[in-house]
Amino acid sequence: MISTLGLVISRVFRRTCPDPFILAIALTLLTGVLVMAFGGSTLSDGTVVGGTLIDAIRFWQDGFWELLTFSMQMCLILITGHALASSPPLAWAIRKLAGLPRSALGATALVASVAMVLGVINWGLGLIAGALIARQVGKSLNDRNIPHHYPLLAAAGYLGLLVWHGGFSGSAPLKVTNAGEVQEIFKGIKIDFETIPFDHTILSPMNLLITGGLILVALVTIVMLVPRDEQSMQGYGEFEVEELHTPPRQPLRTLPDWLEATPIFSVLLAVPMLIWLADLFVIGDDWPIIAETRSWKQLTPNDVNLLFLALGLLMHGTPRRYVGAVNDAVRGCSGIILQFPLYAGIMGMMKYSHLTELFAQNIAAVSNETTLPVTTFLSAGVVNLFVPSGGGQWAVQGPIAMQAASEIGVSYPKMLMAVAYGDQLTNMLQPFWALPLLGITGVKARDIVGYTTVVMIFAAIWITLGLLLF
Repeated sequence: MISTLGLVISRVFRRTCPDPFILAIALTLLTGVLVMAFGGSTLSDGTVVGGTLIDAIRFWQDGFWELLTFSMQMCLILITGHALASSPPLAWAIRKLAGLPRSALGATALVASVAMVLGVINWGLGLIAGALIARQVGKSLNDRNIPHHYPLLAAAGYLGLLVWHGGFSGSAPLKVTNAGEVQEIFKGIKIDFETIPFDHTILSPMNLLITGGLILVALVTIVMLVPRDEQSMQGYGEFEVEELHTPPRQPLRTLPDWLEATPIFSVLLAVPMLIWLADLFVIGDDWPIIAETRSWKQLTPNDVNLLFLALGLLMHGTPRRYVGAVNDAVRGCSGIILQFPLYAGIMGMMKYSHLTELFAQNIAAVSNETTLPVTTFLSAGVVNLFVPSGGGQWAVQGPIAMQAASEIGVSYPKMLMAVAYGDQLTNMLQPFWALPLLGITGVKARDIVGYTTVVMIFAAIWITLGLLLF
């Protein structure tokens, strides 16, 4: 029954869902209309919300370029992850793993499990590994003539973004462990804590139950969505997917040819990168190259990119082979380059017009101690459609949520996680984070969003029950 429902919803989305670029434009226009519609409203502290058409354009322009650094990080995480996966050792390992499933059900379960487990460890690892495994599993099934539904494999590879904010790289839980960031975000807000320890949020019994159960709920749901009728399946061969391949060896005729083909320069570049990472996360004060040691739980996109880059250089062996792999990978970045500035503009309008604060404040006003975490969770899911950045959303919605928690008497860690759960939930509907996966797998957003929407519905029910239980 669920598989039939998934097929029906998927067909509806394939016929009606526009290209992600068109959706980004539509959300831009909608946000501008909301800015003008709520112009003149005031917050409880007297702040005026919204504005005129000129104000909306100015807010949009103020935010338009704010994600340039993040956009480059996302391009690099796609490129370095793609290049690493095409290296001979890792390509062999991925092929072996992809060759394990003997059915569409087993393949879907494998991809979803890898994506979600790694997504809990680090969202970047989950996103790229999920995409790469989905693609290779699809190719392996296709080569072995095993019936499969490739769009569902791609959807399974995206599930790491459903559980990431309850994991070790969650933006909001990490930010409140730092007193300086707490003071910056909650300036002028009445709160009675300096920091919130990690074991009160990510390692709390509530989150362990909700996130652990969410992995099981999502896994069962995505497996049940596998079509039972082979006629309904779309195989890997029906999609234009860029194949992973190792650049061929070139003859060494000149000194430049020899320099490009020797592993010496790859080693000289990669080893210092790995030493720096080791000192940052492992060695620390025993051999201080840097000033401060960080926990592996605070792995950032820059750290992931540096690790992928160093390992890719070593595993490809020579600069020439690595450059060839990177050249193959850059084709998948077009969506990120084109759409991230639009979402940055949307975030700018939401932030500078104070629409997010107005929305969160109105939700809090109609809630009580029991319902506030749930309504905050649901409102955060809506806000994520307009502000699809965990850290960015926490910066604008976090203060309102925590002030409401203080006034109504809800625990701060629970409210923080309610925002985090809402942020991750609607990633299943919002193509912002799917862009790297779409570039790697070769599918379109409309091919996967029907399936991720079904998973999102069951995930929302589970998280709501968890928030009510605790």
